[in-house]
Amino acid sequence: MSLKIRPRRNRRTEALRQLVAEVDLTPERLIWPLFILDQETGAAEIKAMPGQYRWGRKDALEQMKKAINVGVTSFAFFPVIEDKDKDKKATQALNPKHDYIDFLKRAKDKFSDSLIITDIALDPYSSDGHDGLVKDGKILNDETVEILKQMALVHANAGADFVAPSDMMDGRIGSIRSALDQKGFTDTGILAYSAKYASSFYGPFRDALSSAPRSGDKKTYQMDYRNQKEALREVALDINEGADIVMVKPALAYLDVIAAVKKKSSVPVAAYNVSGEYAMIKFAAKAGAIDEKKAILETLYSIRRAGSDMILTYHALEAAPWLK
Repeated sequence: MSLKIRPRRNRRTEALRQLVAEVDLTPERLIWPLFILDQETGAAEIKAMPGQYRWGRKDALEQMKKAINVGVTSFAFFPVIEDKDKDKKATQALNPKHDYIDFLKRAKDKFSDSLIITDIALDPYSSDGHDGLVKDGKILNDETVEILKQMALVHANAGADFVAPSDMMDGRIGSIRSALDQKGFTDTGILAYSAKYASSFYGPFRDALSSAPRSGDKKTYQMDYRNQKEALREVALDINEGADIVMVKPALAYLDVIAAVKKKSSVPVAAYNVSGEYAMIKFAAKAGAIDEKKAILETLYSIRRAGSDMILTYHALEAAPWLK
């Protein structure tokens, strides 16, 4: 055949494929979510997330050390709150003496060069299991934001590098930014869950935290999965209110949203490779349906290729050595 253009030339060897690759992915771009138990030691495997655990505080610090040793330097913490400490007002969310807050301080003191991101939402602390206060079956917006502001201050004071409002209440980014600045936490960043969809892929996460809604669902505050323009509106609002990073959650079913947000965003874009996405690979691999390592890497690269600058993923610890 007389062809001047042969695209296969650039795929001929591994060295050449590495040279012309359009996106890169390094361990430093991964953020590892960790579930923190309200106890000093121990680990409890999450049945719906094989290979993932709820960690006692001391054990969580050991896991951080392992991750840092393979190049993962960013962590997102989620507290596992016992039912006896939950109430309708999510009181423990504002307790500066809670053992979880002490853990945040210990983690930052021990790994000062790591990046610590903390979740800002009421569902782990609420007996209703919702991200906001509930009254007569309605999720209250403005009243919830007042609590979220104070919660962000508690976390910033404990050493969080970024607070990550995952609640999807209107106006919370601006309110938290103002509260942080007024108290002198001008260096504390905000990673906003800007386009968080009401998704069926969160099931294993809610099991891990025992944070599923006790009644109703989260569709009045999390987004409708049929909408993309709405995501761009939410992102624009959060950036205007002071978000330093915006996020799309989940990732795999929303690669088009990640790409659209990346085109419009003036700040870095994160994506959350959520628990259900993790579980699909793990259980498919266990059944012999797919090659686990190849599927994990293909998944992470797809999220990166779509436009995400960083990825929250439960695969971080196992994927990092492969990436290096």
